[in-house]
Amino acid sequence: MRIGARLVDQGMDGTSVGHVNHSRVGYINGVIRRKRCTRRIKRHRALPFSMALQDLFLACRDIFKGPGTVPSPEDVQRLRRILDKMRPEDVGLSRDLQFSQPKSTTKGTPRVTNTTIYKCDNFSLCMFFLPSAGVIPLHNHPGMTVFSKLLLGSMHIKSYDWVDPHHLSNGSTTTSSKLKLAKVKADGVFTAPCNSSVLYPTTGGNIHAFTAITPCVILDVLGPPYSQEDDRDCSYYRDTPSSTNAALNGDMIRTKEDGERYGWLEEIDMPENSQMDSIEYLGPQVIESGH
Repeated sequence: MRIGARLVDQGMDGTSVGHVNHSRVGYINGVIRRKRCTRRIKRHRALPFSMALQDLFLACRDIFKGPGTVPSPEDVQRLRRILDKMRPEDVGLSRDLQFSQPKSTTKGTPRVTNTTIYKCDNFSLCMFFLPSAGVIPLHNHPGMTVFSKLLLGSMHIKSYDWVDPHHLSNGSTTTSSKLKLAKVKADGVFTAPCNSSVLYPTTGGNIHAFTAITPCVILDVLGPPYSQEDDRDCSYYRDTPSSTNAALNGDMIRTKEDGERYGWLEEIDMPENSQMDSIEYLGPQVIESGH
């Protein structure tokens, strides 16, 4: 897949900016062509400094203390205030970001691209680029607190949380077919600019799926990041609405009638459409000094 993007600005001297290849996604720096010159000139301007991104980095460094910890409500609000104000330009992106893929090579679901801004043991900052109809399938975030900010585009988000078996009279949320009951937390369309969202290890929609309606960019803060070594690997699921499943019992039907929705989730192997292309991050950098 080739992802193209127009850069943020043009020079006052008549310079124009061309489209970038698959390894560069709409960053401010890039190849600059001078109209009056007969040869291509590559000129890299100094990376701009993003105060918003630096504030986000410093707050994450203060707040995330490592595996097994969850930010306090005050720290959650601190991070959300920063994310709510962030714009595409804060990570070096243009608002008119364009995703393109030749029709002759389009097969199935368009691939998603990701890039990592910063990563350490306690947290990571990363972005996901979804072309129209791109999908990040239903997956979980074990032991993690995740903040998400939709920077560009419009997407459908569906999320679940596992049902506590103590809330049901028979104490069971599973079936013989290895389906497990989960409650729908979100199921709707979100369009940028919008406020950030947060999910927790057991609440807030820890299991979610994204489907892009238009080209989208998501900025994610994960604390702590995924880690196979620390038993925080990603699991994937297939969902079935509970109303279509004959295994529903009276308790589940009653809560559904009270306005809540449920689904049966089945863990599956990594879907083919979960594979992503990774690219180098070329936007503003964070400054790590000043501990």
